[in-house]
Amino acid sequence: MALPDSVPHPLPDPLVELVAQRFRVLGEPMRIKLLDRLREGDATVGELQQALGASQQNISKHLGILYAAGMVARTKHGTHARYSISDPSVFELCDQICGGVRRQVHELETILQPS
Repeated sequence: MALPDSVPHPLPDPLVELVAQRFRVLGEPMRIKLLDRLREGDATVGELQQALGASQQNISKHLGILYAAGMVARTKHGTHARYSISDPSVFELCDQICGGVRRQVHELETILQPS
C-alpha cells in the first residue's frame, strides 16, 4: 500500500499527536547525538558509550526510547546488540533544522558585527 503524498489540512488530531510525539523523542540532546553517531554506521551500546562519553545506563535508556519510536533498529549478536538507523527520514528533519539554525546564527553574526 502506497503512502499518500499530501498531508490533509487541517491536520487530524491523531496525526497531530503522532507528530508531537516524534518531536518529543527528538527533543533530548543525547538522542540527537546517538542518531548522529548512528548515521555513520551501526554500533553497540559500548561503542556508543565510548564515542559519546556517556554512561551505559544513559545510552541504553535513550536507545530504548528511539527504538520504541521506530527510529532505530536492534539486532542481537550473541550477548551484544547492534543498533542502526531504521528511519532515515529523521535526518531530513535534522538537516532542515540545522540549516535553519545556521541561517539564524549567520544573521545574528551579521547584525552583531561592528560597522
